[in-house]
Amino acid sequence: MKFNKVAVGGTFDRFHKGHEKLLNEAFNIGHEVLIGVTSDEFGGKKGNIDPCSERMSGLDHFLQKYGQRYIVKKLEEPYGPTIHDPSIEAIVVSRETKPTADKINEIRVSKGMKPLEIFIIDWVLAEDGKAISSTRIRKGEINREGKVLKK
Repeated sequence: MKFNKVAVGGTFDRFHKGHEKLLNEAFNIGHEVLIGVTSDEFGGKKGNIDPCSERMSGLDHFLQKYGQRYIVKKLEEPYGPTIHDPSIEAIVVSRETKPTADKINEIRVSKGMKPLEIFIIDWVLAEDGKAISSTRIRKGEINREGKVLKK
């Protein structure tokens, strides 16, 4: 493990293979993983998502295999503790959320903090070659494993 504390954040709606890849990467590089889950108020900006409590419990099942190596926190805004906690050393993001990680580093540097090392994971593709996403799952196009449900 390269880092003591690694951050990862998201809505984690309709927990799927892409979320698993993001979290596995965070655990591969970090001893402790700080997982930010968007609150109902903040996450609700994305549209019709499950309540935060359901999304957090969806994470619990997956995270059990990692023992006590993680902390789950509710996110009320895009940056969470990453702009306040100097003990966080790295962040794992998907390609579409890299601009947020860049902004976090701008804020950290402006506060005299060390920038986070950024790790970008690629999308996990469904069997139709398109990215697995919570939106596609919600629409009934694919399941959480990426199997196509309707054409």
